Order: sequence, then C-alpha cells, then structure tokens
Amino acid sequence: MPQPADTLSLQTALATDALHLLERLIATPSFSREEGQTADLIEDFLRSKQIPFERLKYNVWARNRYFDPAKPTVLLNSHHDTVKPNTSWTLDPFRPLRQDGKLFGLGSNDAGGCLVSLLATFVYFYDRPNLSHNLVLAASAEEEISGRDGLELLLPHLPPISFAIVGEPTEMQLAIAEKGLLVLDCTAHGVSGHAARNEGDNAIYKAIQDINWLTTYQFPKVSPTLGPIKLSVTIINAGTQHNVVPDTCTFTVDVRVTEQYTLEDVIDTIRAGIQSEVKPRSIRLKPSSIPADHPIVQAGLALGRHTYGSPTTSDQAVLNCPSLKCGPGHSGRSHSADEFIYLREIEEGVDGYIRMLEQVLL
Repeated sequence: MPQPADTLSLQTALATDALHLLERLIATPSFSREEGQTADLIEDFLRSKQIPFERLKYNVWARNRYFDPAKPTVLLNSHHDTVKPNTSWTLDPFRPLRQDGKLFGLGSNDAGGCLVSLLATFVYFYDRPNLSHNLVLAASAEEEISGRDGLELLLPHLPPISFAIVGEPTEMQLAIAEKGLLVLDCTAHGVSGHAARNEGDNAIYKAIQDINWLTTYQFPKVSPTLGPIKLSVTIINAGTQHNVVPDTCTFTVDVRVTEQYTLEDVIDTIRAGIQSEVKPRSIRLKPSSIPADHPIVQAGLALGRHTYGSPTTSDQAVLNCPSLKCGPGHSGRSHSADEFIYLREIEEGVDGYIRMLEQVLL
C-alpha cells in the first residue's frame, strides 16, 4: 500500500495526465457516431499505462489487473461523444484553451472532465491487489443521442455489474435518481371536409382535447427525489390548406418518468386518458436510482456531498443495476457556447472519486 505522501504524489500525477488527455480529446472532433479518433486516444492512454483493453465499435473498456469473477464488479462509465457546437461559440471549440483557471473547449464539461477523472481513478486502483470489488472502466459512445451502439451495445460483453458510477457533471454531488425518458408520437384522427360547410370532424380539435388532458393530468405517485412525472407537448402538425378540415393531427409528447412507474405503466395510463393513437419511439430509457444507504452514497455523504434527483437523462437509462451519477463540472455549462471546466475541478474529480471508492474497495 502506498504511503500517504506517495498516494498524494500519484494522485497529482494522474490528475495532470487526465488534464493533458482532456486537451487531446477536445482537439479531436467526436460527434455522436463519429467517435473513432477519440476512442483511439483513450486506447493510447491505457496503452501508455500498460493496461490491456478491449474495444467494441467506438466503446473502449478495461478490467483491473486482479479481476476476480467471484467478486462483485463496479462499473466506472462516462462518454466521449459530444454534441455539435452551436452558432454562439466565440472560441474555436476544438482548440483547448487554458485561461483564468479554466479549460475551454467542446466536451470539456460534458463529459470530458468526468471521463478523464474516471480514467485516472481506474489507473489509481488498477494494480491494487485484494480489492473487495472488481473495477471495469467503460468509455462509451453515442450517449448524447441515446444511441444503441454505445453503452447499451457494450453491456452484454461486460461482467455482471453490482453498481455503477456514471460520470456526468454534477459538481461531484450525488445524483441518486434520474428520470427516464419516453417520447410519444400521437395521432388524432378525424374526418376531412370543406371548411366553409358544416362538414368533417376536425382532428385539430380532438388533439386539443387530448393535449389539455396531458397538460392537466397528474400521476398520483410522486418520487421523493425526482418529484412528479413531467409531460410536455413539444411538436404539433396538422392541415394541408386553409379551406380543408384536417383528418389527422400529429403531436409529440416528451415524458420524464420517475422510479415510481414503469414506462409501460405510463404508456397505458396515457392511452386510457386520450383519444389519439399513441406510439412510443422506444421503451429503453428507464428511470434509475441507487438507495440512499448504499455504501458508495454513504461514502460521498461522508465527504460533505449532498444527494438529489436529476431531471436529465444519461447512460444510466440503459443500466439495470443501482447507479450513481456523479462527476466534476456543472450541468448548466453542458451544450453551451464556449463550454469550459475549471482546472481545479479535474483535480477535485480525481480526488473525490478515489476517496469515495476507497471507502468501498479497501
């Protein structure tokens, strides 16, 4: 076991390595489904640490040196894809820039800082014998589009997971629950007719009735961490010309689901409440949570962190094990122009992950 001074020196060196890797990742475009080059960089990083790894499409994963199938396994996961930069950027999104204690660049905050901090943490524990749990690191693709070739593709190739830490910017606070996502495509059906005569059955009016129900209905069970289920109508389309009563009206509903309901339960309730035809785009992105008394949560609380419920969706949605969302950076900076992460947040991320896991692994 390293002495305290050696441990501090190792953590500092790993945080420096993590920051350099993050700069390389920023300089390498990695839009969802185009992450091949950043996957190469992650491979290079692991290779430089003499850590064997495997790759599945653009997902890279590795196991700790003393992996024991008889032990439970902890998954350390974050993603290396980014959204595309919006038009409000004033800096070059692919030029890492250190300025005023910040590192600017696309993906620096979401979720590059989390990814490199988890990589450094994995390296820190990689050679440790006699850990109580195995560690598996997974740098995944397609998180920003909830794609099927990201973590979801990789999971069947991983050992069974006891619990996961999913790296997303939370200021190292503990998101112990996360809403799932349902996108529903709805169609109200009517009968076409001439607008000047008393003909037809206007599909728009039927859709309005259904939308009114959706905006006023409240699911009775409320999550103690996530609050109520939230329904939002976000798209509507109908009609072909001004003098024709439309026979169809389509609208899209964004539903943020809590752990109090299954996605199937929510769909059934909505179908029973409205006239329109309801078609879910998928039932993959489930709500997720971890008990507040779980050892990894308790380890975070002992460091002065607090717990909360996250309204946003991450790779947690495809996991079937308890999972904690936690990482350096601030969620409000994600997808913003001139995205940045504070340099100190990388050091705090590496230190925080290590100190939390030490309470579980050692």
